[in-house]
Amino acid sequence: MQKARRKKASQFPPEVLAVFEDIKRTRNVPDVNNFWKYLARDPALLARTWQDVKQVMAPGALDPLVKELLYVAVSVTNGCGYCIASHTAAAHKAGMTEAMFGELMAVVALANATNRLANGYRVPIDAMFEP
Repeated sequence: MQKARRKKASQFPPEVLAVFEDIKRTRNVPDVNNFWKYLARDPALLARTWQDVKQVMAPGALDPLVKELLYVAVSVTNGCGYCIASHTAAAHKAGMTEAMFGELMAVVALANATNRLANGYRVPIDAMFEP
């Protein structure tokens, strides 16, 4: 499969440029990162994904650092190098320390290992854990 190419800014339609401007304004950044530029080949997907990100990653019951830590954990488990890099940077910006990152990686490794054991052994769920 051929690698997708990133378009130049002058090649984007107005609806894409409007989403890019919202991303830059919301995140207070001079440019959008490559993820958004690649999604721009499908303007509806770009707009939908950005709206989801804005809504889900906004402060709520979970603070932004916790959300970024969760995003890093899932990205590590899914093996998405791009997401690991971008959300680790965002977590650092939100206050993650190197000690927190190390502890997070230990939890991710442990959870992945014990999940595989429970799945492999087909461990039945205890009644006390049922809702």
